[in-house]
Amino acid sequence: MNADCLVSSAEIARLAGVTRAAVSNWRKRYVDFPEPAMGVGRAVLFPLVDVRSWLERHRKGNEVSEEVQLWQALRASHGDEMVSGIADVAELLAEGKSPVLSSDIRSLLEHLASDSSPAEVVSGLVERFASDHRLARAVRYFAGVSRGMVFDPACGVGSLLLSFADSPDIILAGQEADPEAVRLARARAKLAGHVDVMVKIGDSLRGDQWSGLAADLVVCQPPPAGSTDWGREDLLLDARWEFGIPTRAEAELAWLQHCYAHLAPGGKLVLVVSPSAAYRTAGRRIRAEIVRRGILTQVVGLPPGMVAAHSQPVHLWFLTRSAAPVTAVRMIDLTENDRDGPLDPAPRQVVDVPLIELLDEAVDLTPAHHVAALRKDYVAELRSAREDLVVRLHDLLDLLDLLPSVAEGPGVLGASLRIADLVRAGLIDLADGRPTSVGDQLDTDFLCGFLRSTVNARRSTSASGSFRIDARGARVPQMDIADQRLYGDAFRGLDAFERRVKEFAALSERLIALARDGLTNGSLRPDQTGRNGLGIPLQET
Repeated sequence: MNADCLVSSAEIARLAGVTRAAVSNWRKRYVDFPEPAMGVGRAVLFPLVDVRSWLERHRKGNEVSEEVQLWQALRASHGDEMVSGIADVAELLAEGKSPVLSSDIRSLLEHLASDSSPAEVVSGLVERFASDHRLARAVRYFAGVSRGMVFDPACGVGSLLLSFADSPDIILAGQEADPEAVRLARARAKLAGHVDVMVKIGDSLRGDQWSGLAADLVVCQPPPAGSTDWGREDLLLDARWEFGIPTRAEAELAWLQHCYAHLAPGGKLVLVVSPSAAYRTAGRRIRAEIVRRGILTQVVGLPPGMVAAHSQPVHLWFLTRSAAPVTAVRMIDLTENDRDGPLDPAPRQVVDVPLIELLDEAVDLTPAHHVAALRKDYVAELRSAREDLVVRLHDLLDLLDLLPSVAEGPGVLGASLRIADLVRAGLIDLADGRPTSVGDQLDTDFLCGFLRSTVNARRSTSASGSFRIDARGARVPQMDIADQRLYGDAFRGLDAFERRVKEFAALSERLIALARDGLTNGSLRPDQTGRNGLGIPLQET
């Protein structure tokens, strides 16, 4: 980055080796912290040169901060059980109880909390552990204004759920299988001022603790994709499978239907799924059902790195329980955006896809796939395809001269030889399945031409009608080398003509597909001005 760059709070945090919560604390504590150059809220940007100067002046990033010291102390005392350690910290700051924390940790906590706030201290620790703040921000942004009941049936440490804690008109409820994560989520809710957040312990798929709950908004990031042990065998007759019984490999689609079962009339679901959920063959039937019913309203492809577990871009699926089904699904592709940048999509990143176009053999719900199709310059591609087609057509006309001159034949070619016998005699090599002459007694093109004859093809067809090439069982006529070469020349001409015809056919199919897609998606329209739709007068064709 050069001196003219603008940087976000997240980039300042990476530069200084701290969390975003620490940068937020600096902005509140230090009156000389650089002023934003542009943006508002979380999207503010700061001049890099001013930030570097401030960091140097206050010696930030040059020494181990108290925040890092706290993290290291928790890691030393709790090892891999960091959820439990952060929960101890959160309960101490929220309720004043935690006998397991050492005096050193308590001292660091007291100092950090006095400099910022208990909620920011815990947020900083959670951010270091899970780095899920970006995903929570995206879900909160695209979910829009919400009120009433917000429910997360796999709430983890509460990040998605608590991202909606900024409204007094919202009731928050959740469920999580990990008791330590529940303990942390409850303490975080208290620190955020929402003492009435209700989080229950249990596996939502196997033991739903919220039977009968109907939420206005359901948000959910299911457990990591790839888990096949979600209880399918025990839940085959479950009433939640409204769109079809998911396969063992489609746990995300099981969670989707569990979430939808808890959706109130008029409510909305935001589900975080892996990119492969949009196109996996095993989930095609369920994807087709939610599209066919008109309840899938939007799919958003987020930038890479929004989830701590991996760097792949994840998708947000939006479903609604509405009496008025949608006729198109809005696809938003943000996969090329910066993960810490603004979430507002540009017009070129959005396309509304009619349901009928999604209900093909694949039912692919990948936003990038559909947005990329919108970006095509159909007129330019059609013009290029037409020009290629004209060139190939001229080639075909020229190749007509290369077709062999033929005359009436004798009707019977006489004696024939088996390819297998020629191989045993050492006159032919069949190493790659294609007969190749290894001497000057046989012509290779002559051999290959007769191998493709109707008689040999019939001889290589099984009783079931399936075709297989059996070069050893094929036969070729017995003739001298001069006649073989005449036949070889003729077969070469036919092969060359056949290749060009296939190229011409492939180009023709491409041109037809481009024209049909362009006309049906609005990129092209019929032209009645005496031109061929490509901007070229008809007489030029």
